[in-house]
Amino acid sequence: MKVMGKHKQLAICIAAALCAASTGFAATSHWNDASATPQAETQTAVGTADWQQWKTAWEKIRTDYEQVSMAPGKDSSCLNFGWYSREQAEKAEVRIAKTQDMKAAKTFHGTSQTGTVIDGTTYFTNKVEVSGLQSGQSYWYQVKLDGKWQQAHEVKTGNPDDFSFMYVGDPQIGASSGQTSAEGNKQDGELAARNDAYNWNKTLNSALAQHPEINFLVSPGDQINEPAAKQDNEKIRLQETQYAGYLSAAALRSLPEASSIGNHDSMTRGYQNHFNVPNPFTEENSPTQAGHGYYYTYGKALFIVINANNYNAADHKALIEKAVKAHPDAKWRIVVMHQDIYGSGLDHSDSDGILLRTQLTPIYDANKIDVVLQGHDHTYARTYQLSSDGRQHADFQEYKAAGQSGQQHGLLDAALKDEAVHADYTAKNQCYTIADMNQGTLVNPKGVFYMSSNSATGSKYYELLPQQQDYIAARSQNWRPTYSVIHITADKFSIDTYDAETGTAIDQTYRIIKR
Repeated sequence: MKVMGKHKQLAICIAAALCAASTGFAATSHWNDASATPQAETQTAVGTADWQQWKTAWEKIRTDYEQVSMAPGKDSSCLNFGWYSREQAEKAEVRIAKTQDMKAAKTFHGTSQTGTVIDGTTYFTNKVEVSGLQSGQSYWYQVKLDGKWQQAHEVKTGNPDDFSFMYVGDPQIGASSGQTSAEGNKQDGELAARNDAYNWNKTLNSALAQHPEINFLVSPGDQINEPAAKQDNEKIRLQETQYAGYLSAAALRSLPEASSIGNHDSMTRGYQNHFNVPNPFTEENSPTQAGHGYYYTYGKALFIVINANNYNAADHKALIEKAVKAHPDAKWRIVVMHQDIYGSGLDHSDSDGILLRTQLTPIYDANKIDVVLQGHDHTYARTYQLSSDGRQHADFQEYKAAGQSGQQHGLLDAALKDEAVHADYTAKNQCYTIADMNQGTLVNPKGVFYMSSNSATGSKYYELLPQQQDYIAARSQNWRPTYSVIHITADKFSIDTYDAETGTAIDQTYRIIKR
């Protein structure tokens, strides 16, 4: 198979761009309606009973803002905890033991600071790091909430030399707002949160049942839908209801989650209040309200999570270089980010991606990044191995400041309605070469592998671009929630993607071997 010449490639990209401009940008009518009658081939009537039970449970969940998040720590021997409380502790506390009765538990202390105000009640944000955990062990932990130790939950540590994690795209609890359910309800923000949180629970439970080997979860952002830009009580309450729905998933009591900041998370402190990330890059010069990028390791893998809502790529370059310098011997270097600079979705890959692709591609090459895990476009796509073309390209300086305010996407929508402008921006983005077009198992390949994940909940889906780009090896949109399982050993990286309900693979395995 031959790589296209630049003139043909440009023509295809422009045609796709102009088609996208003419069709407009919006979520489709496809979404996962939890109240709909179950399909016989995939569900049973139990699903309906589950939904009715969920609606009852939701009445408590929707205002339970004090749920705990658990994240991977700075390495595989650590875990980070974050949670809201109505009482401020002198020191936030988590204790951990090897037995459920919590005998011989060790207590770890952290910080407790003012977080937010909801309906006149002040909530404090608490953060604690637990360290010294041994690999391949079962532990029990308890969080002290409002002066009382809560129920103990089990968490199992993995093998850092041979581990798996679940990679999901845009849970975006609340994004089904505006859709009409089978029950006849037009989804407002809270009904949408109820629907999408149910499906979030369902996806996690299905994935863990199908793949019990999963050690932790990676999300490239948009945990919730409400950006709460106005910062009034009603918006903050809705945002926190969506976080309550997201964190309500029972699986998350035992599954550490490494999330990133999506554009819908980026505009308030809600994200950094709820999530306690390791090694936050506080040196960032152009941060958003939600916080910063960060990094952590798991065995020989270095994970670098960038806050791509910040369009100042110099910040991301500094974070990546800091992480690599701290872990020069990491065998695998994986970047996680929200915006997809090499995706195939109609809404964003040909607009938001334009602002970041020319800036980030050479940075990833220079730092020998192996894999980039993306979200944002609510479609499935994976690339060939890509490299920078080594030339100078536009850095879109005029948008760097604009990227720090607003909902962090759609900045080019107005400009791209002009066909000539669209063609010009598209041409400026021919900043890559296809380094390797092999499929299946690749040994010591050149270039970087980019992956875009579809929605894990079905709260919102987008169309694919009418014309598949030349850098895309495979893509799909089947209007069903999906998740990926990534398996890493000392010399192997592999990714498989599945239909969340059936557990059926939607694509072949993509595997990279390093020797």
